[in-house]
Order: sequence, then structure tokens, then C-alpha cells
Amino acid sequence: MVNAVDSSVQKSQTCIDACVKCVQACEECLNSCLKEPDVQARTHCISLLRDCIDICVLSSQLMSRGSLYEKQSCNLCATICDACASECSKFQDTHCQQCAEFCRKCANECRKMAA
Repeated sequence: MVNAVDSSVQKSQTCIDACVKCVQACEECLNSCLKEPDVQARTHCISLLRDCIDICVLSSQLMSRGSLYEKQSCNLCATICDACASECSKFQDTHCQQCAEFCRKCANECRKMAA
């Protein structure tokens, strides 16, 4: 027998997966940005990466437990992922470009969940 939480998690699994992949891409990008010679020019990007990591982790946790607040969290997650993607795309490094792509994918999945 499948309970309500299991059913909710199955429905949101694609978004959970996108959030987890976004966290990984952002962590890798953050670590790489900290080693770049122009790290001072990346302070806003680094700050957004940290916010993106945190909201993606929270959103995936809320969706995993079928929280009543998953839609609100996913809505905020989409907003932050969009901002992070926009900022990362300003830098031509492979890690930033790949991160921006994962952020855009996550934002799209989160928008679907928040609808």
C-alpha cells in the first residue's frame, strides 16, 4: 500500500533529482570560483551559489517528506536558481557555464512543482 507521502515523493522525484544535481554543480562551481585569479570579481556569484545550494537542499528535503510548504519552497528555489544561472553565465569558465545550465534545469523543474 502506498501512503500519501510516497505518492507525493513519486510525483516530485524529477524535481528532487534536479535539485540534487544543481547542488552538486553549485558546490563544484563554488570551489572552482574560489580558486580563480579574479575571485574578487566573483563575490556576488559565490554568494548566490551558496544561496542556491541551501534552497535546493531545503526544497529537496521538503519534497521528500511531502511537506505542505514544498510549493512555496520550490517557487523560491526557482527564483534563486534563475538568479544563480544568470550570474554564473557571466563567467566563461566551463564550471560556471555548466553550473548555469544545471541551475536553469532546476528552476524549470521547480516552477512545475510550484504551479
